Amino acid sequence: MKLERIPWTDPAAPTEAALRMRLEADGFETFSWRDPPGADYTAHSHDHDESLWVVEGEITFGVGGAEYRLGPGDRLMLPGGTVHTARAGARGALYLIGERR
Repeated sequence: MKLERIPWTDPAAPTEAALRMRLEADGFETFSWRDPPGADYTAHSHDHDESLWVVEGEITFGVGGAEYRLGPGDRLMLPGGTVHTARAGARGALYLIGERR
């Protein structure tokens, strides 16, 4: 897995159920997470690969000086061991987190 932001290009709005099915089809264990407006996560990493998929709102991930801003339907592929930060937007964010070991 490589670090990448995958923008939403489908004309239809994403739904939590559809995104969950796609994550699970890709082999991820999936759960939903909601951050309040301005939630801020300091630099950390995980020992597993993650795929984060935004359902509502906005969240920005920071990795190595680069920022990856995600809105509804946007997906972030985050390889295990990648040190990153995260900050929810002004309306908060609802997103799915897929974990794969």
